[in-house]
Amino acid sequence: MSSRHAKRYAAYKESGVEWLGEVPAHWSFGRIKNVISKITSGVTPRGGAESYVDVGIPFLRSQNVHNEGLHIDDVSFISANTHQEMMNSQVRPGDIVFNITGASIARTCIIPKTLKTANISQHIALLRLRNANEAKFIWYYLQSQFVKDYVYLTQSGASKEAFNHGQMKCIPLPLPPHPEQTAIVAYLDTKTAQIDRQVELLNKMAMQYGKLKQSLINETVTRGLDSSVPMKESGVEWIGEVPAHWEVKRIKELYVESKMKSLTGDEVLLSVSEYTGVTQKQDNIGEDEFITHAESLIGYKICNKGDLVINIMLAWKCGLGVSPYCGIVSPSYAVYSHKRNLSSSFFHYRFRNEDAIAEFKRNSTGIIESRLRLYSDSFFALSIAIPPFEEQAAIAAYLDEKTAQIDRIVSTINTQIDKLKELRKTLINDVVTGKIKVIPEGELA
Repeated sequence: MSSRHAKRYAAYKESGVEWLGEVPAHWSFGRIKNVISKITSGVTPRGGAESYVDVGIPFLRSQNVHNEGLHIDDVSFISANTHQEMMNSQVRPGDIVFNITGASIARTCIIPKTLKTANISQHIALLRLRNANEAKFIWYYLQSQFVKDYVYLTQSGASKEAFNHGQMKCIPLPLPPHPEQTAIVAYLDTKTAQIDRQVELLNKMAMQYGKLKQSLINETVTRGLDSSVPMKESGVEWIGEVPAHWEVKRIKELYVESKMKSLTGDEVLLSVSEYTGVTQKQDNIGEDEFITHAESLIGYKICNKGDLVINIMLAWKCGLGVSPYCGIVSPSYAVYSHKRNLSSSFFHYRFRNEDAIAEFKRNSTGIIESRLRLYSDSFFALSIAIPPFEEQAAIAAYLDEKTAQIDRIVSTINTQIDKLKELRKTLINDVVTGKIKVIPEGELA
C-alpha cells in the first residue's frame, strides 16, 4: 500500500503520559496489556549450556535480538525434547520478542516467517498479539525512544537492568485506526529499508578498509618496505620466506619475563584489548562502571612503557600488545621486557599480526578454545624473523602513518552510519507517535 505524509495532524490531544506528550486526537490510547493474548519469558534449559546441541531447535538469547531483526549466525540449539519441556516459551512467526535484562534491554524484533519455531532464554519476553495485523506497528512502536525511556525509568534490578512482565504490560500505547497502522507500517518499511541498505553499504566499505589495513600490516611486517629485496627461507614453517638480511631468533633471545609487582597499587591501571592492545582502563569504562572490583591493586604486575603484555587466556584472540604507558596490569597477565634494542612499535604490529596470533593459538594449552593458555615457556620457544633496528623503526613509522589514514576514513564512515541510525530512530519515533502524519492511500491530507 502506498502512502503520503504531512508534517502535522489537524488536531492533537494530551496522551496523559508526560514523556509521550500529545498524540493525534482520533487515535485511541491504552496499554500493551490491551493488545496481547500472551506474555511470557523463557528459562535456562536444564543443564544450562551443557544442554546445547549442534543441530536442533534454535534457542534465542538476548544477543540474538536486534531492532532490525534476529541475528542468528551464532544461535545456540536445544533438542526437540528440551524444546517440548519448555513449551510455555516456544515462539512462532509473528511473535514479538523483547529483551528484558542486561545492557541490551529494550531491543526488540518480530519472529520472521522463515523461523518456524524457536525457544527463548529468561532474558527475553515473548509478546503474542490478539490481532496479528497489529504486530508490525506495535513492533515499530516498541523500538521508539519513548518506550526505551519508559523502560529505563521503570526498570528494577540492583546489579543490572531488569524489566518485568507487569511493567511490560503497562507500557502506554497510542493506537491509530487499522488503515492508518497499515499505512504507517508500509511507510516505515520503505524508509527504514532505504536507510538499512545505506548502512549495509557503508559497513561493507568499512570492512573493506579493515581488510586493506590488515593486508598492509601483513605484507609490511613480513617482507619489509622494499618489495625488490632478495628473500630467503626462514627455516620456520609458519614464517616462510623473509628478506635475506633479516635474522630469525627465538623469542627468549629477545624478551625476558618481568615479574615486578606493585607495592602500593597506586600506579595507573592498564587493560589489554584484542582491538586496541594496551590502554588505560579509565579510558574504556562507562559512567556507571568501576575501574576495578578488586579490593586492592597491591600485587598487580608493574608494566613499563614498551613492555609486551599478554593476557595468557586470550593470546589466541589477539589479547596482547606493547604498552605505550607505565602502569600496572592484572596478576594473571604476562609482562615481557625486551633484552636488546628493539622497536616496540614494530613488535606491537608483528605480534598482533594474524599469522603470529594463529601460531600463539597453536602453541596454547587447553582442551577447548575458551580455556586456551599461552604460557611463557611456549611463548619463548617460538621463533620470529626481525629486521635490523633502523628498519624496524622505519616499518613502524610507515604503518603508523598508513593505518592512521585508514582509521580516519573508517571513522568518517562510522560517523555517517551513526547519523543514519539516528535518522532511522527519529523517523520511527515521529511516525509511531503521530508527530509525522502518514495518510492511507485514497484519503485526503
